[in-house]
Amino acid sequence: MPLARRVAFLSLHTSPMEQPGSGDAGGMNVYIRALAAALAETGVEVEIFTRSTAAGQAAVEHPSPGVCVHNVLAGPPRKLPKEELPALLHSMVAEIDRVKELQPHGRYDLVHSHYWVSGVAGLEVSELWGVPLVHTMHTMAKVKNLLLESGEQPEPRRREEGEHRIVDGATRLIANTGAEAAELVSHYDADPDHIDVAPPGVDLGVFTPAFRSRARSEHGVPPGRFHLLFAGRIQRLKGPQILIKAAALLRARRPDIDLQLTILGAVSGAKDFDLKALITAAGMDDVVTHHPPVSAPKLAGWYRSADVVVMPSYSESFGLVALDAQACGTPVVATKVGGLSRAIFDGRTGLLVEGHKAADWADALEALHDDPATREDMGRAASVHAQDFGWQRTAAITLESYQSALVQYFGTRSIPAGHTP
Repeated sequence: MPLARRVAFLSLHTSPMEQPGSGDAGGMNVYIRALAAALAETGVEVEIFTRSTAAGQAAVEHPSPGVCVHNVLAGPPRKLPKEELPALLHSMVAEIDRVKELQPHGRYDLVHSHYWVSGVAGLEVSELWGVPLVHTMHTMAKVKNLLLESGEQPEPRRREEGEHRIVDGATRLIANTGAEAAELVSHYDADPDHIDVAPPGVDLGVFTPAFRSRARSEHGVPPGRFHLLFAGRIQRLKGPQILIKAAALLRARRPDIDLQLTILGAVSGAKDFDLKALITAAGMDDVVTHHPPVSAPKLAGWYRSADVVVMPSYSESFGLVALDAQACGTPVVATKVGGLSRAIFDGRTGLLVEGHKAADWADALEALHDDPATREDMGRAASVHAQDFGWQRTAAITLESYQSALVQYFGTRSIPAGHTP
């Protein structure tokens, strides 16, 4: 059987080296970097291609053993709005091919692209190199457009068309959940036999439930305070505005609750999203604090300091924040949408809320505040639940998808040298 021993990841619109929670960097960045590291632990060499965004940036970075990141030169060496990246696709493909030719090995067994911009490039690279393309959508234009909040710009038609081309041209597709696989079939006419479901994972060595009392003390959360936490990019799609309104309602309804709301993340996307103005308008300046994104170990400390992590997202292909928080022993209240329905065991490790009415969110938070015993039970169950989602499991399923792609791709042609053990 052919084996995937060297894989080229394409992540052209955002680098896995970026700090999650800022700009376009989020769960996908964590996913790519963690999956690459877990695959490398199995003996697969992973080389990630992304676009260079700064003058003088190193051509190659090594985030973990067996993994390297190529910062390819395409367009100006600065960050660009993702809407401008499709115009650079051909130059990015040419540069990726040039970098490949400079490598001593000079070949890859398979291409794994992430997000639609990389997928369109991946179609070209796959044809150029004569290897299969495996693609992970992470999010889909048609799904996001169905769930837009009022005032949000829809995803462009060009993206929808690109995603259709990827579904038609990729050898295999990897979905985060069964629900996402069903969306690929219903919205993009994907062949269900060409889809594999590989749930994302959590770094169980970093996100642990230990030292919760110490974490609260270190983050200035006194005993008896009800601490809510939001972590992620600051944009309407992630719903921080819903949480602010819900917290304001809860405060007005229950002035006896000693409430604290912490928001971790940086503004992403629309520049008219003014978080500070939203907080002030809700009369919550003395309750809400906003901090920039932090590293994974520090983020784990913030999760442990919280009574509840809140995710009022409009769309989530999976929701790594939910997994990481639960691994720290913190229950999660999230929208019943996308992969969050899979990440959270409703009523056991957290609560799922239908829709985005602030009153419904205030009700859910009030119920958890008033039942600390249930909240603690949920936290314990959450940490156990998260144990089933290690990155090693994700890597194992992904490897099976790679093997299927190689057999499928080379099934009717001879397998080139280097593709057999």
